[in-house]
Amino acid sequence: MEKVAILIETKNGEVKKTNFGVITAARGDGHELYAFLLDGSGTDYKDALAAHGVHKIVEITSEEGPLPWNPVVWSKAVIRAMAHYGIKTLLGLTSAQGKELLPRIAAWLDAPLVMDCVSVNLAEHTVKKSQYSGRTIATIKTEGSYFIFGIRPNAIIPETAACAAQVISFQTNADSKRLYVKEIKQTGDGDIDLTEADVIISGGRGMENSENFSILRECAAQIGAAVGASRVAVDAGWVPHSMQVGQTGATVSPKVYIACGISGSVQHFAGMKTSGMIIAINTDPDAAITKRCDYFAVADLFDIVPALTSRLKANLG
Repeated sequence: MEKVAILIETKNGEVKKTNFGVITAARGDGHELYAFLLDGSGTDYKDALAAHGVHKIVEITSEEGPLPWNPVVWSKAVIRAMAHYGIKTLLGLTSAQGKELLPRIAAWLDAPLVMDCVSVNLAEHTVKKSQYSGRTIATIKTEGSYFIFGIRPNAIIPETAACAAQVISFQTNADSKRLYVKEIKQTGDGDIDLTEADVIISGGRGMENSENFSILRECAAQIGAAVGASRVAVDAGWVPHSMQVGQTGATVSPKVYIACGISGSVQHFAGMKTSGMIIAINTDPDAAITKRCDYFAVADLFDIVPALTSRLKANLG
C-alpha cells in the first residue's frame, strides 16, 4: 500500500476547507493517507479529516510541545516524519504557508516540485497546471524518488469518503540556526484568504482611490466574500499587494468572481480564469474582460455595487 502525506493547514480551530480538495486529490486505490498536522491537536480535527478519507493523523511536535512557526523548522520536521513513516509523496496547498514549506522540502529531498496544480495523477506522477498566463493547461510528468505537489486552492472539488482514522504522535527536535521568526503580522483585507474564498469581489482602476474600496468591503461583508484588486490598484497604493489577483499576485479559483472597474488584462485574467463564474461591471462595453466573463454589466460600479449591497441586506437581513 502506497503512503501519501498531506500537509494540513488550520485556522481559528478548524481545518481549512481547501485542504479537503487536496485530500480528494491524494486518494486512490491502494493509497493510505497521512495527514501531517503541525499546529494543533489531531483529536480536534479527527472527524473532519476521517470524513474525507484520511487514515492516519500525525501530530508533529517537539519534546517540549508544539513547534513554533518557522519554515525551516517545520520543513525539517515534515521531512523527518516522511522518513519515519516511509512516505515518498507529499501534497499541500499552494498557499502562503505552502509556498514557504513545499519548496524547502523539495530542495532538501532533491525531489521534483510542481506548484499550483489543478489536477494530479499520483499513479503516473503527472499533474496539470496553467501555463503562459493561463493560455493553456500543461501536463507535466515528474520522475524521482520523492514527489512534492502544491495544489491550487479550490481547484479540486472535495468529495467525502468516510473511513476510520487514527491519531498518532511524532516528535522531533528540528531546529533552525540561520532563520529566526521574531514577529508575525497579519496583513490583507479581512479574515478571508483570497486563495480560499468562495466569492471574491475585486476592484481595479475604476475604483479611483483607496477610500472607494470601502464600497466593495461593505458588499463583501454581506456574503462572506473576500476583497481583491488588480495590479493597477496595488501599484497606485490604494490597497496592499496581499490583495492583488493576477499573474504577479494571487491565483484564485472562487465559485464567483466579481470584477469591478477592471479592464481584464491577460495578466489579471491568468490569476482568476479558473473561477466558476465571472461577473464584470465596467462602463466600457469594449473592455477585454467582456470577452472573458459569464455576465457583464455596462454600468457605473458606484451605482451597481451599492445597489447590490442594499438588495443583499434586504434579502439576507
